[in-house]
Amino acid sequence: MTDAAELRRRTLELLAAHPPASTDRDDFLKARFDAGLAWVHYPEGLGGLGAPRSLQAVVDAELAAAGAPDNDPRRIGIGLGMAAPTILRYGTGEQKQRYLRPLWVGEEVWCQLFSEPGAGSDLAALGTRAVREGDEWVVNGQKVWTSSAHVARWAILIARTDPDVPKHQGITYFVCDMTDPGVEVRPLRQITGEAEFNEVFLTDVRIPDARRLGEVGDGWRVAQTTLMNERVSIGGIRLPREGGMIGPVSATWRERPELRTHDLHQRLLTLWVEAEVARLTGERLRQQLVAGQPGPEGSGMKLAFARLNQEISGLEVELLGEEGLLYDDWTMRRPELVDFTGRDAGYRYLRSKGNSIEGGTSEVLLNIVAERVLGLPSEPRTDKDVAWKDLAR
Repeated sequence: MTDAAELRRRTLELLAAHPPASTDRDDFLKARFDAGLAWVHYPEGLGGLGAPRSLQAVVDAELAAAGAPDNDPRRIGIGLGMAAPTILRYGTGEQKQRYLRPLWVGEEVWCQLFSEPGAGSDLAALGTRAVREGDEWVVNGQKVWTSSAHVARWAILIARTDPDVPKHQGITYFVCDMTDPGVEVRPLRQITGEAEFNEVFLTDVRIPDARRLGEVGDGWRVAQTTLMNERVSIGGIRLPREGGMIGPVSATWRERPELRTHDLHQRLLTLWVEAEVARLTGERLRQQLVAGQPGPEGSGMKLAFARLNQEISGLEVELLGEEGLLYDDWTMRRPELVDFTGRDAGYRYLRSKGNSIEGGTSEVLLNIVAERVLGLPSEPRTDKDVAWKDLAR
């Protein structure tokens, strides 16, 4: 059994063999992956050592103290938080070997082709079709709200492979090469002025059957692994005290006493406490992950994340008064990542409006928490046994 002392020894050996100050960043990250110190709870040969997930902190602390580079997790969050756990659970040996190392190192960015114009909250109603031709699948359809599609090499994709069965049963899960012919990415400009989201059109895109994850028709079950991990990665991100959105508004409160009022003080205190409770709950959730796959609790964390971000950013704009109405730059850009704390209050206020939509709408997540966490009766669903092709549209 690999323990903390063994991990510390292995980390020091890595640092001795590849000094961060004199080693190319990518070379260091590859050596770290090969040493099993990328994500220690993954199997040996896939960036891990089969150690408890909780021991990752031992490795990270030693590397941070030595000034070692990280893999810029915000830029590759979809790959780390969604694609990798799904590939690990459902991928073949060849798929794991091909995708996980460049994914973790950051050589290949991933995106997620799930939502569609007519299938967002009701994702299982998706209509993108994949038709088998020999050893390939020909895919046609449209996806939307695709973060990082403009920089991604790979995408996790779900498509309809059998329209003659109920909607949850006729879906299959694929890995799509975003550089293939027939893949077109168009920017979606947001309220912030930027276009980190995209819509993706798939026209006769050919995907080899070797890039299928899971069994044909079992894509909904595979997608649940992705979605549960997505909500944990969004809502359960590890933060220090006063990390995230509560940090900038707390700093402004301390530095600008002339802006303070009694009402704003009470609201800030309430939100500070709620943010700290959410942070500690996220720590507990990550500890629970050591025992297995993420469950519906991640939906509760994502709900809290969205609500808190919107309330905190609203308070910050009010605290700043006229300054809060300013916005730094409306230039159309296509950024590689979302930077909440590195921008001004206006950006945080506008961008946080998307938090209750992305990664599952708050309304859908409330249903998940009600049914799967609290055990309340399910909502009536009249379409569960109806073939997808017969659904009203």
